[in-house]
Amino acid sequence: MKVLKHLYDNNRKWALNRTDTDPEFFSRLAHQQAPGYLWIGCSDSRVPANEIVGLLPGELFVHRNVANLVVENDLNCLSVVQYAVDVLKVKHIIVCGHYGCGGVKAVLDNAQVGLADNWLKNLKSVKEQFSDELLNVSDETGRFNKLCELNVIEQVMNVCNNDIVDSAWKRNQSISVHGWIYDIKDGLLQDLDVCISKPGEIETLGTNAIKKILS
Repeated sequence: MKVLKHLYDNNRKWALNRTDTDPEFFSRLAHQQAPGYLWIGCSDSRVPANEIVGLLPGELFVHRNVANLVVENDLNCLSVVQYAVDVLKVKHIIVCGHYGCGGVKAVLDNAQVGLADNWLKNLKSVKEQFSDELLNVSDETGRFNKLCELNVIEQVMNVCNNDIVDSAWKRNQSISVHGWIYDIKDGLLQDLDVCISKPGEIETLGTNAIKKILS
């Protein structure tokens, strides 16, 4: 008996159901990958990227890490961005955080979770930057939610200020970078009103989005 037999069984049922509804589905996937979107999200198991936006395999290029961070020395994330932009020619990059994020909560509470603490140092700077504004939020849930939102905007800015995206814009490649957040409680996405499509929009739209969050 195979280990995790139920997962093998689920896989075979899924593949059979897919070919029943679309006999050419896997043959198309095998011949090309042409997603229009790059999704940068959290590793949280409750946030399945393809499912919550209703896209099929092959339609969404995905990178996930703890707290959906885009860090300048993270070769994993940057390699995904570079491949998506330069090879796949995606037109949209979506940075999607979520409420109830464990990584954000650990930073907010100054909690230690282990090896991931080193990774989450990249998020602490966001908390420190807006520490006064966060302290002015009276309830804990409100502070938590705002830090989740502010983190998304910060990562959108990191994507936009990266040489990969900047170079693409300079050669007139069409790319828009979006900041979204997902609510696990109802399964709905919220647009954080930051969609940047050229370098000249970065500062203004980023600042406006932050002001709206903190208002």
